[in-house]
Amino acid sequence: MNRIKALFDSKKQNILSVYFTAGFPNLNDTLPIIRSLEQSGIDLIEIGIPFSDPMADGPVIQHSSSVALNNGMTLKLLFSQLQHIRNEVSIPLVMMSYLNPVMQYGFDRFCEDCRHIGIDGIILPDLPFNDYLKTYKPVSDKYALDMIMLITPETSEERIRLIDTHTNGFIYMVSSASTTGAQELFDEQKQRYFQRINAMHLRNPRLIGFGISNQTTLHSAWEHASGAIVGSKFITLLKNGPTIEAAVERLLADLEG
Repeated sequence: MNRIKALFDSKKQNILSVYFTAGFPNLNDTLPIIRSLEQSGIDLIEIGIPFSDPMADGPVIQHSSSVALNNGMTLKLLFSQLQHIRNEVSIPLVMMSYLNPVMQYGFDRFCEDCRHIGIDGIILPDLPFNDYLKTYKPVSDKYALDMIMLITPETSEERIRLIDTHTNGFIYMVSSASTTGAQELFDEQKQRYFQRINAMHLRNPRLIGFGISNQTTLHSAWEHASGAIVGSKFITLLKNGPTIEAAVERLLADLEG
């Protein structure tokens, strides 16, 4: 069974997913970060592939991508680092990238290598849904990879239901139409958006991302979806913390108390 499906079958709520940028803050931090997150009880990990123009990301993740690229991180190197990851880690792993580096690598080759090392899903924020259906879905299906699609407050109900019908794994529910970054709370407008999507009774579970940075936003996401995704908050802690383990410990302390 796909590890993403197994997670959502066994844990219906309060799921915590964490994003980090591969190659940040140091080139060889990828494996230690993954190990530390799993050992601390994180449910799912999103491995960010650094890109020079990450348009959906705010300044924190943009900076981490720039640092990672300057450190020498490449897709080929990342796959090499992760070659034996399934000997150590059992939780779901998702690759998050933009189309440009994946297309340069070759989409079929990318999916084949993801499958080979034990990646469970892919997130490509700038992949148009119609292109996914026509061109990319047959390839990701061939390698049994869940293609995770994003929805925002501006996504129509028709498009949301199409995404729900034609994808598996989970739906990445973006809290706002802006870029990634920490928020202190989710205002009434965002709460109404969460409630509206809840009322659609979608087939796929949902994780809420963009802005999860403290107990208030985490618990709000947990209330309205199966779980939450944390990114910028963790990147900041990795940048400022003395060790990876200290950053993970501080993340959980700030989120859960």
